Amino acid sequence: MLAGFDHVAVLTADLDRFVDFYREVFGAQVEGRLSDEVLEMVVLRIGPTSEINVFQIDGNDEASRQTPSFGRGRLDHFAFRAASIEQFDELRDELIRRGCTDGFVTDFGHVLSVFFRDPEGLELEVCVGNPDAVPGRINPPGTPAARYHPA
Repeated sequence: MLAGFDHVAVLTADLDRFVDFYREVFGAQVEGRLSDEVLEMVVLRIGPTSEINVFQIDGNDEASRQTPSFGRGRLDHFAFRAASIEQFDELRDELIRRGCTDGFVTDFGHVLSVFFRDPEGLELEVCVGNPDAVPGRINPPGTPAARYHPA
């Protein structure tokens, strides 16, 4: 009944910095912008059916609050899905170049994942289908992906 996620809403302290990062790294496209005396909002298209709705609100400091994983409230983080393993590698390289990640790739079994922090300090991840997956195997967080971390 569903086709996936439509959008994720995110608060930022610097709308232009946020938009520039996602445009430069992920090729996000600005779909629309609105503002009034207190609020600015940008709708960023990040894929054929997905958006990030980014809000900068005067006097709201929620964007500065970051705590360790699973201590952030009901929504902990979100993940992008790379179109291919080649795109995953390109994104990983760019995120390493920008100092957003150490490049560690986790093998979760069915997917590979690289976590990163954006300029806001928000922790996210990029995932891709694992070409080396063993059907039915799920691995815990921190399991190194053999193609990136040979033993």
